[in-house]
Amino acid sequence: MAAGAESAEVGSTARRMVLGGQLRRLRESRGISRPQAGYTIRASESKISRLELGRVTFKERDVADLLTLYGVDDEHERESFLDLVRQSNQPGWWHTYSDTLARWFQDFIGLEESASRVQTLETQFVPGLLQTEQYARAVVRLCLPDITPEQVERRVALRRDRQRVLAMPRAPRVWALIDEGVLYRSVADESVMRDQWQHLLDLTRLPTVSVQIVPFSSGGGGAEGPFTLLRFAEPELPDVAYLEHLSGALYLDKRSEVDLYAKVFHRLVTTAATPDESRQLLAALVRKD
Repeated sequence: MAAGAESAEVGSTARRMVLGGQLRRLRESRGISRPQAGYTIRASESKISRLELGRVTFKERDVADLLTLYGVDDEHERESFLDLVRQSNQPGWWHTYSDTLARWFQDFIGLEESASRVQTLETQFVPGLLQTEQYARAVVRLCLPDITPEQVERRVALRRDRQRVLAMPRAPRVWALIDEGVLYRSVADESVMRDQWQHLLDLTRLPTVSVQIVPFSSGGGGAEGPFTLLRFAEPELPDVAYLEHLSGALYLDKRSEVDLYAKVFHRLVTTAATPDESRQLLAALVRKD
């Protein structure tokens, strides 16, 4: 796919990944090493690596210099690349939450919004995309007990804005595996939990949302913790496995790594309650006295 030819639905984070991948292929096709490329733009080898992975923003001057090094002299092709640089540097809507968002999570939101499929396993809480505001507020307070009420509300507002992706014309297909323990973990009072169960039940009526409850008897299926698989319609974008930890996150895009998590996910799918059975379980919880 030529630079600038990607779908208009692709966000800035995904555009950086597309651009970085195109630059990497150009460099490799010319037999140029990362240190050589870095020297050309007065940068380190690691900076070239981060650029090619789409992990950092691009400067037009740097991309222009790299295109010259790689022998791209057609003006139309060069302008196509530079236009993609400008698009990829446009801040996403989540930029307004920069006071609240960790830098590593900004990338996740950008990728989540661009994904065609989101497959998530949650073992502690209901997935963020599927949380009610009251449940989200309780989770934020539980996980971040020292932040101010204003900061709590900022995080809840961010979660609510993330959920708008579910109503987009090209909403991603969300497939959530939720550990059974999540349903019984009382992070808030009974009314909040009941509303959350009802909300999950309502969301399963959307054609783009599937929820399966993973029973205690499944043994975990080989999963060491929660993770999310992000898949994209654009052929140039690699699938990504996202794993969060207390101080950051990992973004895995090597095929062997992503395949490992995909196997665990599908193994759990076979041991989980079916979507219909999961709806029945949720409905029973909602009706519970």
